[in-house]
Amino acid sequence: MQQSSSRIILLALGLLLLLSACHEQEEFSNDPQGNFDALWTIIDEHYTFFKYKNIDWDSVGNVYRAKLAPGMSAGELFDLCGDMLKELKDGHTNLISGSDVSRYWIWEQYPVNYDRRVIDEHYLNFDYRNVSGIKYQILSNNLGYMYYGSFENKIGDGNLDAILSYLASSDGLIIDVRNNGGGYLTNVETLVKRFITGKTMVGSLSHKTGPGHDDFSKPYDYYFTPDAGRVHYSKPVVVLCNRASFSAANNFVSIMKHLPGVTIVGDTTGGGCGLPFTADLPCGWSVRFSAAQIRDASGELTEFGVAPDCEVNITDADKQAGRDTILDTAMAILAAQHRDQ
Repeated sequence: MQQSSSRIILLALGLLLLLSACHEQEEFSNDPQGNFDALWTIIDEHYTFFKYKNIDWDSVGNVYRAKLAPGMSAGELFDLCGDMLKELKDGHTNLISGSDVSRYWIWEQYPVNYDRRVIDEHYLNFDYRNVSGIKYQILSNNLGYMYYGSFENKIGDGNLDAILSYLASSDGLIIDVRNNGGGYLTNVETLVKRFITGKTMVGSLSHKTGPGHDDFSKPYDYYFTPDAGRVHYSKPVVVLCNRASFSAANNFVSIMKHLPGVTIVGDTTGGGCGLPFTADLPCGWSVRFSAAQIRDASGELTEFGVAPDCEVNITDADKQAGRDTILDTAMAILAAQHRDQ
């Protein structure tokens, strides 16, 4: 079955809600034991990556359940539950209270590999255009540069036409999604459509069909179709990414990597290929977790990230010298491709 990206995402979440409504819900008390058991059960029945990550959730539950104490404070319970969720190693999984949010953000453990000031000062000379959350300019070597810092920022079709029309005379294009923590997958689709020439299978999605760890639907392929009558870019493209390119940015990189004429440069992305869903605990806290799986065009999960075609890191000496070696590498790749044309 062929599905558009928006339709298949709505389908997956709709089926998840239907499953939640039809599955008999256990009642939990509003005390440390009840809230812990509610959290453990929600994850047990709806989380999607147990097998992929080789996680024994029963054993995890036993370890942290043994640390429960009847009179423990709300803060102590929150920390305990947050630590349990970190065992999933999932940036989409958070426990949310009125005073804190637990997190597992892998990019905090790795080199940043991005410095906005270096680019603004030494490559753009503080001279650039900015619209729809996208910073763009043609560099001195006639290569186009776009920085998209968050897929939370909606891309207007007219704005994207203006951006790509301005960059049309460039010899190649660099799309920088470093430190892009994600956002709306609809913005991924809007942007990717400008770099394809025909209907393109860009991935597949599967959702939970029951409470068992292996209860999944078959994967549903989803497709992007180029926007007719809109401005497209057909010259070589390099996408820059780092460990902080997460969730929707991870999805964008995974799609672009499979397109002809596109090279991925930088560090492995931060991953996050699960569609997040939120459920509530008796105490009013909520838990956000990965409730459906998105695979790339080759059928692979990218929960642990997308590896670049060309791995490059930026050293402290590079930054002190005003150099972005990831951007330098991208420019060298595009310059070589232009010479070979």
